[in-house]
Amino acid sequence: MKDGKSVLYMSLALGMLIYAVPRLDIGGGWTMPTVFGIVWIAFALLVVAAHLHRLLGVDEETKRELARVRHHSRRTREQWVAGKIRMLGSKK
Repeated sequence: MKDGKSVLYMSLALGMLIYAVPRLDIGGGWTMPTVFGIVWIAFALLVVAAHLHRLLGVDEETKRELARVRHHSRRTREQWVAGKIRMLGSKK
């Protein structure tokens, strides 16, 4: 369901861009309408990028990689502790 919302919102943002970019007054120097147009386009592109980030699953890949690293670290730590316990047990 969340992916459907991301597709919808990204489509709306792209539609706004397609509709508004030809109507924005850009290219007339550093006037207020030009600055507004540039900032508006930047925010709209940021919205599109955020939804693409969600749809492409970058967060899930990162979470899986972090879980794999934590599992490896935990296993290494357990082996180290087990080795220390064996060394202490063999000294007695």
